[in-house]
Amino acid sequence: MTDLGPVAWPPAPISTERLVLRESEARDRAAFVELLASPDVHTYLGGPRPRAVLERELSEAPERWPGSFVVEEGGAMIGQILLRRAPEHHRPAAVGKVDLGYLFLPRAWGRGYAAEACAAALDWLDGVLPGEPVVLATQTANARSMRLAAKLGFTEVERFRAWDADQWLGLRSPVPPSG
Repeated sequence: MTDLGPVAWPPAPISTERLVLRESEARDRAAFVELLASPDVHTYLGGPRPRAVLERELSEAPERWPGSFVVEEGGAMIGQILLRRAPEHHRPAAVGKVDLGYLFLPRAWGRGYAAEACAAALDWLDGVLPGEPVVLATQTANARSMRLAAKLGFTEVERFRAWDADQWLGLRSPVPPSG
């Protein structure tokens, strides 16, 4: 049992035209350090974590928990997709729904990888939890993330202020279970 309910974890790797979504492995550790320490990646996420702390504290296979997918392109990690239940302290409109999050290394930006990987993760979720609503939160200043949310079919539920910035919360209506 995971915070995604009775979903077995890890799933078989998910392949798209250019990417593979899979569980993290020890070979991904350096990419996780780069991802979590990047000031560019964390511009809208409260800032990067110190590289020295990450080097010291990250486990051999970081972020290995249900709902965390490594996004791999050409055999190398380029990002991460997160699917997890929005916690009780989250916005009321989001509580209990699956929250979609994603982080990509700057070298992967502008190539459509985030849209491809998020769409694949959402398709997988629709298959294992049919009819499940999904939320996505981002800063309104993050134009790339706002465009991605629209492309993935998220519609605005509310705007709010948090962490000294304007935030946007979107909902992707559940895909009805097929017959």
